[in-house]
Amino acid sequence: MARPGFIRAGHTHSGVCNQRAIRSSNVAAADYDGGMRFSSRVDISDPNAIAQAEQAAKAGGIALDKLNDSNPTRFALAPRSLPTVYAAQPRGPLAARRVLARFLTDRHAQEAVQSGAPNTVDPVDPEHLYLLSSTSQAYSWLMKLLCDAGDVILAPKPGYPLIESIAALECVEVMTYQQRFDGSWIIDTAQLQSALESPQGERIRALVLINPNNPTGSYVKPEERESIVRLCADHGIAIIADEVFYDFPVEPFPGNARLAGERRVLTFALDGLSKMLAAPHAKVGWIQVSGPQNEVSQALHRLDVIADDYLPMSDIIAARLPDMLEEAKQQTVRVRDRVTGNAWTLRRMLQEDPRGLVSMLRMEGGWNALVRIPSVLDENEMVLRMIRDHKLTGQPGYFFDMTANGYLAVSLLPQPDQFARNIAAVLDTVAVMIGE
Repeated sequence: MARPGFIRAGHTHSGVCNQRAIRSSNVAAADYDGGMRFSSRVDISDPNAIAQAEQAAKAGGIALDKLNDSNPTRFALAPRSLPTVYAAQPRGPLAARRVLARFLTDRHAQEAVQSGAPNTVDPVDPEHLYLLSSTSQAYSWLMKLLCDAGDVILAPKPGYPLIESIAALECVEVMTYQQRFDGSWIIDTAQLQSALESPQGERIRALVLINPNNPTGSYVKPEERESIVRLCADHGIAIIADEVFYDFPVEPFPGNARLAGERRVLTFALDGLSKMLAAPHAKVGWIQVSGPQNEVSQALHRLDVIADDYLPMSDIIAARLPDMLEEAKQQTVRVRDRVTGNAWTLRRMLQEDPRGLVSMLRMEGGWNALVRIPSVLDENEMVLRMIRDHKLTGQPGYFFDMTANGYLAVSLLPQPDQFARNIAAVLDTVAVMIGE
């Protein structure tokens, strides 16, 4: 560990970190007496006298040379392929964030018009955006921001197992809350309230909402949102809203909306280009921070520390962001057409199957549907039989913590002919296994 008052050896960041890494000893953390609880592992102590003098010089328009400057691009050593001078901006290059903010503002306005809501959309502030490589990275940063080791986050069940995997890496525990199916999927908000009011509730630091959820395809309903926002505000916990599948409605209920921009409780909305562009290799994600002003300010202050330690998004990727966002609308429509077309095919094939043994649970949005097979069939054996007989594999329901046997997750992305063959193989395998 570096001695107080010295820059950490080998630290090659420039800009913000050089002000943050010079620490004075025995400096109290920044004053904050709000209701939101942040982790103690993010160092927000004040900079020492040297860093304060540097800040004062910068505020006065004085440019200081740096005896310890280890940024090679400042000294004519940048490569021809990337000739720009590197300027560390923890939240990501400002020009890219401005482009993204305009894109998100326009998108929110269009969605407000389509939903018939009053056109009162607040412009997205680029200073409330963080660019990073993926929503997985965003989960990791937010767990660092909100949770000490042993703290708890609430996550949906059924749900994608990625959250538990990342939480384990962050020494954070996951408590699941139930989504229940009764013709459509609903969140058990009474269970959420019980969890928050239980003895373990003091350790809960965040609630994860997947909007729409994977694999259930269910959006957060307006009445659920109201209850959840109230509960989180009352108990001082943040919302992490993963909305990467939001742009792909199939059979939604009226009144659904993004949580991005929610002002009543500290909210971190996650999104990115991998789903929007149908390009998993487009490693661009972002966090949009919103909520009460004091809590947002504190969250940004602490997130800057985390972002600076992990270095901002590559300038090479950020420079391509405008072109990728320009293509996003066309790509979203293209994927949406494929998904809705295959959802229609799935319904038709199940309805026309003379045995009537397989059904589709209502899917409001996303890329995946849940198919119900007879519960007397073992899910593992079903998939193994498809591998053997049809060279087709799949994910049974227990992969997602379904509470009962008899489910398969089905992707709606394949080309129509291939998709129809996949569903025919499922129906054939069910028929063979039931007949044995």
